[in-house]
Amino acid sequence: MIYIFVSVFHLSSAAVTSICSPQDDFDLPVFLSSGDLTIGGIFPLHYRVELTSTDHIKRPLSAQFDPRAFRWALSMKFAVEEINNRKDLLSNHTLAYRIFDSCSTPVTAQKAVLAVLNGKDVVQSSMCSGAGPLLGLIGESGSSQSIVLSRTVQPFQIPMISYFSTCSCLSNRKQFPTFFRVVPNDDYQVKAIAQLLKRFGWTWIEIENTNICLAYHEMIPKDYTQEKVLKILKVMKESTAKVVVVFSVEGEFYPFLREFVTQNITGIQWIASEAWVTASLLAETYPFLDGTIGFAIRQGHIPGLQDYLKTVTPERYPSNPQVQELWEALYGCSPSTSNLNSHLPSCTGNHLPSCTGQETVRVQHSAYFNTSSPRISYNVYKGVYAIAHSLHNLLHCTPGKGPFKNSTCQYLQEVSFTISGETVNFDMKGDSIPSYDLINWQQGSAGNIEFVNVGMFDGAQESGQELVIQEKAIMWPGFRQAVRRGQPLCCFDCVPCDSGKISNKTDSLECMACSEDYWSNADGTVCIPKVVEFLSHDAMGMTLTVIAVVGACLTLAVFAVFLYYRNTPVVRINNSELSFFILLSLTLCFLCALVFIGEPTSWSCMLRHTAFSITFSLCISCILGKTLVVLAAFTATRPGNNIMKWLGPIQQRIIIFCCTLVQVVICTVWLVASPPFPYRNTKYQQSKIILDCSVGSDLAFWCVLGYIGLLACVCFFLAFLARKLPGNFNEAKYITFSMLIFCAVWLAFVPAYVSSPGKFTTAVEIFAILASSFGLLLCLFTPKVYIILLKPEKNTKQHLMGKDK
Repeated sequence: MIYIFVSVFHLSSAAVTSICSPQDDFDLPVFLSSGDLTIGGIFPLHYRVELTSTDHIKRPLSAQFDPRAFRWALSMKFAVEEINNRKDLLSNHTLAYRIFDSCSTPVTAQKAVLAVLNGKDVVQSSMCSGAGPLLGLIGESGSSQSIVLSRTVQPFQIPMISYFSTCSCLSNRKQFPTFFRVVPNDDYQVKAIAQLLKRFGWTWIEIENTNICLAYHEMIPKDYTQEKVLKILKVMKESTAKVVVVFSVEGEFYPFLREFVTQNITGIQWIASEAWVTASLLAETYPFLDGTIGFAIRQGHIPGLQDYLKTVTPERYPSNPQVQELWEALYGCSPSTSNLNSHLPSCTGNHLPSCTGQETVRVQHSAYFNTSSPRISYNVYKGVYAIAHSLHNLLHCTPGKGPFKNSTCQYLQEVSFTISGETVNFDMKGDSIPSYDLINWQQGSAGNIEFVNVGMFDGAQESGQELVIQEKAIMWPGFRQAVRRGQPLCCFDCVPCDSGKISNKTDSLECMACSEDYWSNADGTVCIPKVVEFLSHDAMGMTLTVIAVVGACLTLAVFAVFLYYRNTPVVRINNSELSFFILLSLTLCFLCALVFIGEPTSWSCMLRHTAFSITFSLCISCILGKTLVVLAAFTATRPGNNIMKWLGPIQQRIIIFCCTLVQVVICTVWLVASPPFPYRNTKYQQSKIILDCSVGSDLAFWCVLGYIGLLACVCFFLAFLARKLPGNFNEAKYITFSMLIFCAVWLAFVPAYVSSPGKFTTAVEIFAILASSFGLLLCLFTPKVYIILLKPEKNTKQHLMGKDK
């Protein structure tokens, strides 16, 4: 085929008239080189959301530069240079390239291929004479562009190999006899998608041959207008169908999605065509596409491509507009090393701040730098090698003695070679072996969307066995089927599972409940361990710990002051022994709060309640003893009253011991009969496990609190009776006030304890312990410490008895 092209091409070029001139400036090639054998390349380095006018009067509208397509063009350049460095392929011959931009439109693509066909750059010559020795063409991505290109080069018998045009119409050998492609045609993709939909049961009612019901069929406009897109989105919003299959190229789908995000349409499962299923730009811009599934061109391996891409910089290509645009796309700046000045390509125009052009290309620019699993770039690579192998074989073929039909030298049609472990050849329609990877968009650990291979479609397999899916690798949101009332069973809605239930199977009719210690994740697909909550040493726990330790330290400090001044009247007048007992018990009250902080265990649960109850009983018993002494001391002054002989030191100790012993007995019975124990509460808050101490016996718990309350009430009553007795330092009024605070704290504790959730229940109990302890410490001992340290002149017996006037 290529041999026939050479002779026909030169006959055609000889007939070209020398009287013609271009009506406008043609763009220079993106890349070109000289050599013995020239091939062309057409790539959509820009894409528009509006079509240019066809009258060729106005210049094309501005467009978006596509770093992904620029990588495809560089893949061709890389392949040609790699072939030229080989000794076993096209030895003694140099392969040349001429690469142009199609701007992703048929009109500009045709303009580009005419530029490729010209022997001289029209910007350098006013004549259109002298056709170039073009032997093959790599292009294009869009099928509409490829149709135009193929028909343009067909009269010259120039073969073209497409790397991304999938329209099944291009397999018609009568209309496109010189067209080849290294990508499967859409017939296979539609078949693959139909099998995918059937596999997951995304069907409504039967339709002949497919069993799939299309709720609506809309066309995304190539010439984007908001009115047309809003009309499509209105259909999507009103439809109950939640599975949307999108056949579109990236450039046309991008502005559609930009409008989609403003319409509050949710719950869509996107099925992607191979044209956008690996589009990094869409994945980075629209996170709601997470979960998208679709078929992608099989990936390959191009050794050395990534290092090659790093060499493409404005410093190395100072006069190349596209390299400048690459820098603008990657860094948002215009390289100062460029020699372009105001010259910009016809389909774009940007004005950005300047930069050095020496910035290091970063791997995170995935739209340009993603060479870990090349697909379209790999197709370009294969296409260049297909032409190279055909030319290599053709150079060793004698016309009329070829190995093919009628002894021809049609080597491209019959080419077969191996590259990266894959055999490349074409069938009689110019198509390659149909094969796809099944790609699922999944959220990565860093929050980015990753393209995960979850299966494949191999068109070479027997019918019904082409599709292989690794269903466990697919990430679905958790949904179940909900049958629609009054409609056939095959009509259903996908309803999210309730909290605590999951669905990890396709077509699940019921959601599975997670076990008691597990809860559903946000997507409702996996049961994950519940969060265990208890009062740990977090901010709240540490705050309470510090307060408890400070309280204990203050109490010991008061103890030290009393011990040092133990012979002074303030300390001795109200029984110093009882004061020391109260201070020691208060220290224990503060410290017992620490037992409540941390993960509950069997020992800590038993200790926290018993220690708290016994230490407070001891403290209140001491205060009760002191109150009795104060009351007896003032009433003993009456004639014939000998009550003090019944409240001597021994009797006071007996009272304290007996009152405390009652609480010890209650606690002992509690621990023996039904002790407190660690409890995993999964009922109060279903998504958490609240780890706390169960009191074991509610009766024992309230008996303990009730007994402490009884002691406090008796103490308050007696102190209240003695509050107006004479004396400058009547301790009874301080005891009255302290018991008032103590009772108020614990009365407020009861409703707060019952209503507080989770770890706050324990925090409330600690707060009550600390608040009541501080109340006793401050009310009982602050006045005494004040006199001892700051008013020593009042620390006399006369002043305390009110006789110093």
